Amino acid sequence: MSADVVTLFPPSAAVVGKRLHVGGRALGDLADQFGTPVLIVDEAALRARARRYAAGLAARWPNARVVWASKSLPVTAVYRLMAEEGLGADVAGGGEIEMALAGQMDPARLVLHGNAKTDAELRRALEVGVGLIVVDGLDELDRLEGLVEREQAVLLRVTPGVGAPTHAAIATGQADSKFGFGPHDLAIARRRLGGHRHLRLEGLHVHVGSQIATTEPFVRALEAVAALGEFALYDLGGGLGARYTYDDAPASIEAYLDALTGAARALLPREATILIEPGRSLVAEAACTLYRVVAVKRQATRAIVAVDGGMADNLEVSLYGQRFEATLVDRVGGGEAYALVGRHCESGDQLIDAVPLAAPRPGDVLAVPVTGAYCLTMANNYNGALRPPIVLVREGTARAVVRRETYQDLLARDVPG
Repeated sequence: MSADVVTLFPPSAAVVGKRLHVGGRALGDLADQFGTPVLIVDEAALRARARRYAAGLAARWPNARVVWASKSLPVTAVYRLMAEEGLGADVAGGGEIEMALAGQMDPARLVLHGNAKTDAELRRALEVGVGLIVVDGLDELDRLEGLVEREQAVLLRVTPGVGAPTHAAIATGQADSKFGFGPHDLAIARRRLGGHRHLRLEGLHVHVGSQIATTEPFVRALEAVAALGEFALYDLGGGLGARYTYDDAPASIEAYLDALTGAARALLPREATILIEPGRSLVAEAACTLYRVVAVKRQATRAIVAVDGGMADNLEVSLYGQRFEATLVDRVGGGEAYALVGRHCESGDQLIDAVPLAAPRPGDVLAVPVTGAYCLTMANNYNGALRPPIVLVREGTARAVVRRETYQDLLARDVPG
């Protein structure tokens, strides 16, 4: 079990003298230095995944770009890192636009998404020169036409009618999805954009969901957009899954790229540009969350370990039942099965059911791997919890790139009186 749990941590993870290290640092020492909960991101692992995607796609389809789905880990320092690795970013709101710009992302390499963009977000995208705006419906097209004053490239998001084997909360390609154009409205939008004074239709966008382990839904979605005609650009979205547990076996990045580009060679124009938008599969496995054990107790049917975080820093469990694993950082793997619960006032605040832990005691540091995607995104202030800091580690050095929230932060938006 010790070896098994280490494989879920970033590739730099190693047990050194019975202590679990990531990025050349003992996780227990990082917990002491930065406090808990804390999100630890292996910078080298993140860069390696970005390069694996970029080089792999370029080798298979040279006229292609990787656009990171930044909602998965929206941190200014991570935008900067992705820009340094040559990736663009998919932004899904005004806040993500601003973080991308602060992270020195070239606005021409940004792709703006959203099923209900506000006028303010559209204006800001036009003002800064966002490269592509993905139009999601006729009402949005109406508003964009009223705002645009110079040439702007757009994509039309297609609802492909493709189901995906994932949780309903993160499936987006089904026929009744809230996202994208159905066939009737798509035809209207295409006619309206033909010869438009300012809006230039570059192509189509499709996305079928997240945490998808097989390549078949992605190929079916590509087939759906290919059947709609020839365009200069096809944005094939993202959604490849990550390995969260011992039994998970998502397709590799290489298998995913093989499937997409194989179908593209058969169905798309050879001169077309392809975009892909990896998120979870790029960032999830590069990070882990550290907690400190607060209490250990035995109830009628189970043993319980309570930690100083929970659903305020990891909502994935409560929102769509994602399974995680965990280990104590100084007694790695093995042990009795415990329910790992959080500190928030909900019985549903349970991080993991039946996770093996080796004789946990109050004060121990516990690590949950594969928390790089969406945990920070959905972090909240339940019970006045303070959102955790983000710490990048690499080759024995550690630096905080987001500080821990303070109680003063919680009060900062109060209006006196």
